[in-house]
Amino acid sequence: MARILAETYPDAHCELDFGNPLELLVATILSAQCTDKRVNTVTPRLFARYPAAEDYAAADRAELEEIIRPTGFFRAKAAGIIGMAQVLCERFGGEVPGRLEDLVTLPSVGRKTANVVLGNAFGTPGLTVDTHFQRLVRRFGWTAETDPVKIEQVVAGLIPRRDWTMTSHHLIWHGRRVCHARRPACGACPLTTLCPSYGIGPADPVEAARLVRPGPFS
Repeated sequence: MARILAETYPDAHCELDFGNPLELLVATILSAQCTDKRVNTVTPRLFARYPAAEDYAAADRAELEEIIRPTGFFRAKAAGIIGMAQVLCERFGGEVPGRLEDLVTLPSVGRKTANVVLGNAFGTPGLTVDTHFQRLVRRFGWTAETDPVKIEQVVAGLIPRRDWTMTSHHLIWHGRRVCHARRPACGACPLTTLCPSYGIGPADPVEAARLVRPGPFS
């Protein structure tokens, strides 16, 4: 199934726009409860205003909130970003660390966010267990676990480490485009003969094709 998804989405990539690890870290924090497309409309102004961790750490809360307001939950996100940047400056010299155990000590940074940054900014393989990832691996029968950490552990044992980051992209792309939460486009899915959940969405190819969202989502 992983090989078929890789063949289906050869151009899969992180759909958040970024130029360095700090930008990706901030964008990923903003992406909580928000689409990557919406985040990408906000970050050009944000990144220009706050190019370094020191800038976020010293940011005026109200100004930062106003810039990120379109991403939702902007007060909590502003507090999280400022707190994260302050710890970066205090403990890591303002540089985003390249180790999972360091990243998860930062405010607003859990394993999912850390693995996004590691896999896409540092080239260190990581599994991004977001809502799409969780939904698909359960539908595929890869695991029945519901806890993200346990899901990550199970999938890590199924997929070669070198493929973790790209497998995450393939699952997320498939979840956004075909295997939707409410009405998956089963009849338009490349995994029809392998998926144990085939048929929970429309199996008719014409009806299913109408449900496919081609993207891009960036």
